[in-house]
This record gives sequence, structure tokens and C-alpha cells, in this order.
Amino acid sequence: MSQLNDPDYVREQYATETNLETRRAVWQPTTDGLDPATEALRAIDRALVGDAHVLEVGCGTGVMAEQINALPGVTLVAVDFSPRFVEMTAARGVDAREADICYLPFEDASFDVVFAGWMLYHVRDLERALNEVRRVLRPGGTFVAVTNGNDHLAELRIEAGKTREITQFSSETGESVLRRRFADVRRHDLETRAVFPDHATAQAYLDSAPGAGELPFFEGEREYAGHVTVFEAR
Repeated sequence: MSQLNDPDYVREQYATETNLETRRAVWQPTTDGLDPATEALRAIDRALVGDAHVLEVGCGTGVMAEQINALPGVTLVAVDFSPRFVEMTAARGVDAREADICYLPFEDASFDVVFAGWMLYHVRDLERALNEVRRVLRPGGTFVAVTNGNDHLAELRIEAGKTREITQFSSETGESVLRRRFADVRRHDLETRAVFPDHATAQAYLDSAPGAGELPFFEGEREYAGHVTVFEAR
């Protein structure tokens, strides 16, 4: 088990919204204006047929849950490991509950769509988590998952004396992992950009995760490449 999917580490990282918001604030769309969250929302919308039950696992502060909840005909349940995130999501008018993706408290075939955004690399048992997703999905249902690639912010990490971040569910591995459970897997790769107005902002981003290293000082603004994949599996 790596630190990234150690339950104690994850619990500490997301006890409050500070680390997540520090990382979220710097991201910009691709050069042609595409945003991963918007593309994921479009994938969810494409999967909806009439009234639909949707589950978001790892809802974070509820930004995406609020948008899903606004789609016509959707009944949404959002769950997260963090009590603080459940509280924040519920404050947006969403049915939010504390739950673990490895032990989802729902009946078989309860949902038409399940969404997991930037969280599968955090789960302690990926195989069990995906089995749970498959279990609660109705026949013909769609699983939408968003994750980062191995080259995501690699240049920034290397400059800070670290290595690329290799995770258990990435742009590189996600398709093969999902094909073990889903007959149809599609992907949309997006070359995003992290824009830091100054050195302090870049170092704060690194410091939002333990052991991230020291970035050599630089003047002015700096941009680093990201890589994100939106998977649709059914």
C-alpha cells in the first residue's frame, strides 16, 4: 500500500477542505478550452435516460455534486470518506452521506450512473471498490471515472527533487482495469495546465501533500502541464 491510498493518510489529507482547495485553485482548461469536470458532467448527462438515480463516490466539497444534482430528472446521492466533505456537500442541497466506496451501503442495481472523480487512486482496495461500483450499477448503467496520468505535474515534482507520481488507477492503467468489469470502455484525454502566479503558490501546492520537496525559487508566473483522463464504462 502506498501513502496515497493509505486510509490514515487520506483521512488526514481531507479532514478539512484546505489541501483540496489549494490544489484545485491553480488548474486551467486545455489550450482549446476543455475542462475535465465539464467533460465528466457531459459524460454523465449522455448516460441519463429519463429519470435516473446517480451516485457520486468521493464527492469532496460538493462542487460537482451540485452540478449533477441540477441535471433534469436526476436523483443524486453523494458519499465521501470525510465527514467535513459530507457536511459541505449537504450544505449545497445534496443528499450527502458518509460512506466508504469499498462498502457501499446500497442495494444491488440501485443506480443508473456512478461517478468517481479523482479518487480511485486513494482507495485502499481498488478491486473491491470497483466490484462495489459494478454491484450497485443497474444492467446497462454507466460508470464515469476521472483520474490523472503519470506525467501529471511531473516537471514540477522533478524540479522539487521528487519523481513522477505513479498511482494504482491512472490514465495509463485505468482502461485495462475497467475492461475487467465493463464491456465498453471509452476515454477522453485532456492536456490541462496548472498556472502558478509565483513561487509561493507553487510551493504551497507541493506542501499540500506531505514529503513533496522544495522547489527552487523562481520569479514571476510559471505553468506546468497536467494530464487528465475521463473514462466512460458500461
